[in-house]
Amino acid sequence: MHRQRVIIRTLGLATAVALAATACGPQKSGASGPASPAPSSPTAVASPETSPSTDGKPGESSPSASPSASASPSASASPSPSPTVKQIMANGDDTEQVRELQARLKQLKLMSVAPTGFYGTKTTSAVRSFQSKNGLTATGSVDEPTWRKIQSATKKPTAEELRPPVVNEADAPDPRCMQGRVMCISKESRTLAWMIDGKIVSTMDVRFGSENTPTREGVFNVGWKAKEWTSTIYHTPMPYAMFFSGGQAVHYSADFAARGYAGASHGCVNVRDKAKLSALFDAVQVGDKVVVYW
Repeated sequence: MHRQRVIIRTLGLATAVALAATACGPQKSGASGPASPAPSSPTAVASPETSPSTDGKPGESSPSASPSASASPSASASPSPSPTVKQIMANGDDTEQVRELQARLKQLKLMSVAPTGFYGTKTTSAVRSFQSKNGLTATGSVDEPTWRKIQSATKKPTAEELRPPVVNEADAPDPRCMQGRVMCISKESRTLAWMIDGKIVSTMDVRFGSENTPTREGVFNVGWKAKEWTSTIYHTPMPYAMFFSGGQAVHYSADFAARGYAGASHGCVNVRDKAKLSALFDAVQVGDKVVVYW
């Protein structure tokens, strides 16, 4: 036992970091989009799902680890429509039909952000506003009468309207991002805002893990950085990696740059603008805060 303690003390943080295995890499074609929102703890610094890798290296997010069950946000987001009216879309959905809904709401000037396919608070608010203006029950969810009225008031979105080649518009920052140096990452708007003392310095598009390998939400800190890194599980490059929760990191993804939101990560926060991320990598320091939220 005494000998084991000596070995552990001798190992040191630097060696442990050097041995840390990383789990991120792009999902294959057909991977689903970001996981449905799960309750997050503002004080969380690591995920209970993190488990040792098969070779026993520290800091590993095992690809076989099962994410904990997530509570559906639609249960409390808005009143339920009448049981006699079929509900088509609601808070928490992540589908191509939601993307079309958002593009149509943007035509009506009820949404300003680019369509993401995820039905969150912005979409709920826009739908509720449309319902109020058109004599419909303002639930914030889309039932058949609401969807028919939205369709009749708009034209079928073009491919460019559904996936505009512009940078996503950042959300209003989470309150936990308003002090200090923070990478403020919104799953709803799919953006990362680099903030210092409550002011946004730069923003960039990001992509998250799939439903089976979700990006963890909560408050974290940058534990270590690596300008050049390769996933030890998926053997894919992770340039400009900034690790914040076990094997999960913010990093550049060539797959994201090529395929956009048609793919997903294995839990990391992917960035597709290499130049912007390079500048961010130089600015971020180990210990800086990371906030991931819906």
